[in-house]
Formats: sequence, C-alpha cells, structure tokens
Amino acid sequence: MERNSRKLINLLEADGWYLVAVRGDHHQYRHPTRKGRVTVPHPNKDIVAGTLRSIYRQAGWLK
Repeated sequence: MERNSRKLINLLEADGWYLVAVRGDHHQYRHPTRKGRVTVPHPNKDIVAGTLRSIYRQAGWLK
C-alpha cells in the first residue's frame, strides 16, 4: 500500500478517479461509475495505516 499522498493520488487518477473538491488539506475524488467520494489528506508523506486502509476500501481496492 502506498503511504505517500502524492503517489496515492496518482494511483487514484490512473484508476479513473477525478478531483471534485479541495477542503483545507483534504482532496476529494469521485469515480464515474463507483459510488461515493474518496478523501485524501494532502500533502502528507506518511498516511496513518487505518486512514490508508479506509481510502483503499472506499476506492474499491480492498474488500
């Protein structure tokens, strides 16, 4: 799992997610076919493991 927010954002965008909002230091992404939003704290070089798992789950990369 990628813990660097910049690299994580690149993975999301490569998977089809696009930026819809920036609120403070959180970037929110949507996908054209999947439900909901994924929020990524940015800039952050070391995302906490629980937050990272949640982002991966929301993106549909974990079950």
